[in-house]
Amino acid sequence: MIPPLSHLIRLARAGFVLAREGVFALVDPTPLPGIAQLGIRLARLIERPRSDSSAIRLSAALSTLGPSYVKLGQFLATRPDVVGLAIAQDLESLQDKMPPFPQAEAEAAIEKALGRPVQALFASFGPPVAAASIAQVHRAEVATESGTKTVAVKVLRPGIESNLKADIRAFFFFARLAEKHSAEARRLRLTEVVATLARSVTVELDLRLEAAAASEMADNVKDDPDFRVPAVDWELTAHNVLTTEWVSGTPLSDRATLERRGLDLPKLGRTVIQSFLRHAVRDGFFHADMHPGNLFVDDEGRLVAVDFGIMGRLTEKERRFLAEILFGFITRDYRRVAEVHFEAGYVPPHHAVESFMQAIRAIGEPIHNRTAADISMAKLLTLLFEVTSLYDMRTRPELLLLQKTMVVVEGVGRMLDPSLDMWHTAEPVVRAWLERNLGPVGRVEGAVEGVGEVGRFIGAVPGLLARASRLTDQIDLATRDGILLAPDTVAGIAEAEARKNRGTTVALWVIAFLLLLHLLG
Repeated sequence: MIPPLSHLIRLARAGFVLAREGVFALVDPTPLPGIAQLGIRLARLIERPRSDSSAIRLSAALSTLGPSYVKLGQFLATRPDVVGLAIAQDLESLQDKMPPFPQAEAEAAIEKALGRPVQALFASFGPPVAAASIAQVHRAEVATESGTKTVAVKVLRPGIESNLKADIRAFFFFARLAEKHSAEARRLRLTEVVATLARSVTVELDLRLEAAAASEMADNVKDDPDFRVPAVDWELTAHNVLTTEWVSGTPLSDRATLERRGLDLPKLGRTVIQSFLRHAVRDGFFHADMHPGNLFVDDEGRLVAVDFGIMGRLTEKERRFLAEILFGFITRDYRRVAEVHFEAGYVPPHHAVESFMQAIRAIGEPIHNRTAADISMAKLLTLLFEVTSLYDMRTRPELLLLQKTMVVVEGVGRMLDPSLDMWHTAEPVVRAWLERNLGPVGRVEGAVEGVGEVGRFIGAVPGLLARASRLTDQIDLATRDGILLAPDTVAGIAEAEARKNRGTTVALWVIAFLLLLHLLG
């Protein structure tokens, strides 16, 4: 099939900008097909001389190409398995900042989405205070019974959806073409990478989903004394408009103001780390973009997060995996760290636990001979994922997003307290989760859940018997109406029903016996 001309035009423009900025100098052409090597050599002929670092070159090129490529760069920063660790770290510096679009366009988008004039919705509506690739934020006021309250109104850029979708279709075309001609592209599963990016962008393009993420996290942290989430105003929220309470606090990026306020910065650094770990391990739902500009300290000294467009979610198995490996490194129980990888199915069973444990020890032991300031939990996880790749552990996007977020969070914590002891800070959160979920209380709750399952099964037995009775009536009716069943068919149905009844009885006894053992153990 001949690709649409628009794909080729978009990719050609992107290639030209990347070549001009010198980005292809970062690419090792050795493993690439001959035609790709020739293309890179030709592209480097138009490279303009620069003394900038590779990070600035790549960031400049992606920013020039627009919102889709900024998002692509941010996404690839979470996939060192695809772009390599060095480039992934460089992409961390990519700033998602764009010039604001006109006030009139923002107001027109709000009126169309909410069905009323801006003057009727807000007591006042100010100019944009921040602008990124997908949306921009305005400060506004809404009328209340006691006066007015200040809110933040986030509005999608006009036309952003069609542009992003067109660029992603071009990305898909490029990924399929690369996989067709390159074994390395197939190994990296570029089509799957683009599909993951497309799902991520789809979520960011519907601000109702971001509102739902903020609301869910608010429920999770409602009892936390040192962390909160701005409340969502659902009446002023739509597909392309999100309204939340205004956060009147100091951003963590403004260290001078934090110091003038007399805040305990080391304590604040510990709060950042422990809050993130609670969200990841306790809740299985974490803010995946916790850079200093998205974190504030309110007037009561609590940490407040904003911008919930990029979130991470961990299943129970993944949360247990994270908690146990962190606790294993803290306590130097390397066998347990190794066993957890096998129990989770992340490392294939044909490998030996002892051999893998040796590799884990090679990562863990050096951290116990260093000062707290030299120990990086994020770096340890990076090394861990590098080692596990040697043992055929497949890429786990949710764990890579977790690791990328931990890099950012650790950087924020160390910015506030350069001597922050990551392990001492993490230990109480991880220990509490393990004791709660794997200790006696967790075992009892698991048993209670098992009893509940048995209860539900027993409760369904009358329904099963009623279905059997209806089946008998249907057979009789079918026979009376002249639809004859062979005698062996009728006998087979009867035998199947008998086997089911015997199986149900045995299953109930086995389940009851196992539950008794579990409760007594």
